[in-house]
Amino acid sequence: MDILFLVLGLILFVGLVVVHEFGHAIAARRNGVEVEEFGIGFPPKAWGKKLKNGTEFTLNWLPLGGFVKLKGEHDAARGPGTYGSATLWAKTKILLAGVFVNWVTAVIIFTILAWAGMPQILPNQFAVANDVTYTTKAVRAGTVVQDGPAAKAGVVSGDSLQEFAGQNVTSADRFKQLTHDNAGRTVQLKYTHDEQQKTANVTLNNENNNDKGYIGLGVGDEAVQRSTWSAPVVGVGVTLQFTYETFKGLFGTIGSLFTAQFAAAGANVTGPVGIFSILSSSAQDGLVPVLFLIGIISLTLAVMNLLPIPALDGGRLFVTLLFRAMKKPLTKEREEAIQGTGMIVLLGLMVVITILDVNRFF
Repeated sequence: MDILFLVLGLILFVGLVVVHEFGHAIAARRNGVEVEEFGIGFPPKAWGKKLKNGTEFTLNWLPLGGFVKLKGEHDAARGPGTYGSATLWAKTKILLAGVFVNWVTAVIIFTILAWAGMPQILPNQFAVANDVTYTTKAVRAGTVVQDGPAAKAGVVSGDSLQEFAGQNVTSADRFKQLTHDNAGRTVQLKYTHDEQQKTANVTLNNENNNDKGYIGLGVGDEAVQRSTWSAPVVGVGVTLQFTYETFKGLFGTIGSLFTAQFAAAGANVTGPVGIFSILSSSAQDGLVPVLFLIGIISLTLAVMNLLPIPALDGGRLFVTLLFRAMKKPLTKEREEAIQGTGMIVLLGLMVVITILDVNRFF
């Protein structure tokens, strides 16, 4: 079943890029720009068919997302049905349509989860007060103090705690109280690691000092919030809240780069390898964590494509607006040079992130 959820997660991840490109295609057609090709995956082409509207629909061998090819994609292109001949407002709508679709996709996913059970990852996560119930799904191990009692018992971050000193662990507060009540004693701890039940004897510290605690373990509740009639409202509210948090984290990462704190910056980003690893971990916990992660990724794609970085949607729009403001023609050669440079930088950054991911996860 874990493999099934992992495959589903990978399909949904690729689907996020496909719907992003579909947003561009729909906006282009609605604004009089011809869509020459809409592809799922990247070339070489495996199969293709000409649709009634003139667009060639293709399936390609590299399953890494999708693409849309517009007629006359350069800003300087001219002629009926070309992107270049569209108005500035039409170009803006075409470029930002993918961002909009990814954001709406996140809203839909979070709406479904608000009804089915939304993981609570923020202390003040948005909810409608008179239509929400909270459930503690599990108590998870957080920070494990090196050479502390919990570490010696084999507990690692992410493990689920079931019993301690013969008592059920029903909440993080309950666990903390039990460690306080059993200070200095040797007690039995039951926990789950990689879906396997573990039992260990733990000798607690006599005092809660040096920030190590009695057991040398930080814990947190894996809480779930559920809504009924307010699920659509929660879906929008949570998406707005996560959008703000994503921008805040992004600016924090940029700030770390400017202050030469490269390790801190690297810890806040991940690439395809990291996403695959996280999807693999999420798949072990079922469908809800996978859907939640896909919603977060969809939101992240929307935010990233708003950035004024060449080769991204926001970057293309920024360059177009910049040359309009300078009243200079954006020739095909200039645009290709700018966007090409941006793509090279992004690919180089992706290589660095992939190396970091390999070191981090494997």
